[in-house]
This record gives sequence, structure tokens and C-alpha cells, in this order.
Amino acid sequence: MPANIPPAVAQTPDKAFLRLLTVLDTLRTQCPWDKKQTMETLRHLTIEETYELSDAILDGDMAEIRKELGDLMMHLVFYARIGSETKDFTVTDVLNGVCDKLINRHPHIYGDVEVNNDEDVKRNWEQLKLKEGNKSVLGGVPASLPALVKAGRIQEKARGVGFDWEEKAQVWAKVEEELQEFKAEFNVAENENIDREKAEGEFGDLLFSLVNYARFIDINPENALEKTNRKFIKRFQYLEQKAAENGKALRDMTLAEMDVYWNEAKKH
Repeated sequence: MPANIPPAVAQTPDKAFLRLLTVLDTLRTQCPWDKKQTMETLRHLTIEETYELSDAILDGDMAEIRKELGDLMMHLVFYARIGSETKDFTVTDVLNGVCDKLINRHPHIYGDVEVNNDEDVKRNWEQLKLKEGNKSVLGGVPASLPALVKAGRIQEKARGVGFDWEEKAQVWAKVEEELQEFKAEFNVAENENIDREKAEGEFGDLLFSLVNYARFIDINPENALEKTNRKFIKRFQYLEQKAAENGKALRDMTLAEMDVYWNEAKKH
């Protein structure tokens, strides 16, 4: 027998959320695929959905952002449903928990603490996390974050407790210092006997310092690099297309010939 279908349109946020809970509960009890899912099986799907949302944001596609937000909300409700089945927590516990945390960590809104700017808010946030039992300011940085994102989060959290450069000129000086140290590793005996492990470490230091400088000039390094990736892909695919139109394969072309199409792509 078909399941009772909730009303097609909910007019308020609370009713829309209840509709999602109802649909998910029905699927969990009646759909063979949904019945089998665990937090572990959903994990990689949630990561995929998060990246799809990220793509939509970078594309500026609001319709796609709306859709991907819905997919993520479904996943969050699914985890809460599984938590209720194991009697560990319910969706009510989850929502109340995040509300309590937000209230506690915004004493400048819900208490008598005064702040002058967003930097004060960040510093208070990190101090409150330590009071709540976190052993380290950096303890909240997920180990599985991509390295570039992790570098930025580490630096932001350190800044939250006052461990930071004072001027962006100091940060740029550090970038140049790390660049010279990296270059020095490849100037040993004209590239002979290079200590690859040390060179890799110096390259990591260089990237870390660049992320730091990007933070000082309000550039998100992850977004910046991804936009460059996309730009390169578009230009390279243009090169492939033009080569094919002229009956050529890239592997048979010289760099000078490919540069002609590459420069055309840049103009487009």
C-alpha cells in the first residue's frame, strides 16, 4: 500500500521541517535502500553533497545551491534518525544542543559582554571553547580536512588567542624567507644529492606562509586555487577543441603550436 504523502507545499519553516522528518521516517521504515543505511555508509555521501554545494556556490548558481542545501539537510535529519534508533540522541537533542552552544558562545548578544568588532567575537569564541573543556585551541580542527583548508583554520584559531603577525608586511617577509629556503634546497650541487624530504618540508612552509598572507589580505586560498583550477580546465579544453577541429592531437603538437590556442583561450 502506498505511503501517505505529506502535503506538497508547506507554508512555514516549522511545517516544512516537520514534512522532511515525516518523509524521512517513512523512507527509513519502508524503503529497502534507506533501511540499510548507517552513519558510516552515509558519511562519504555527505562529503560528496558538501562538495556539490561548494561547486554550486563557486558557480553562483542559486537554484543549485537551494537543491544542494536540501540534500544536506536530508542527510543531517537522517543521522539524527539513526541516533534516535540507537537511543543516543534525537533531532530535538541536536537542535537544542546547537541553540545552547550558539547562545553560550555569543555573550555579547545574550549576556553583558561588550565587543568592538568581529575579531573580538572570534577571540571570545575560542576562549569559551577552552572553558568548555577543549584542551587546545587547535583541537577543533578536523584531522581529515584538506591540507590547504586546514592551514587556514589553524591560523585563524591561533589568531583568535592573539598568536599572529601584527602587519601584513611581516607576513610577506616570511613568504620571501620561505621561498628562498625552498629555492636553496634545489641549488645544491646543481640539483645533485637533493634532500627530497627537506625540500618537501620547505615547500610546505612556503605554502603555509602564502596561506597566512592570503588571510591577511582577505583572500580565501581554497577558493582562489579552485577558481584557477577551473580557469585552467576551460582553457585546456578550448585548446583540445581547437586542435581537434584542425585534425591534430595534442601529443603530436609542439609547445609553440599549443601556445597559439592557449593564448586564444585566454582572450576568450
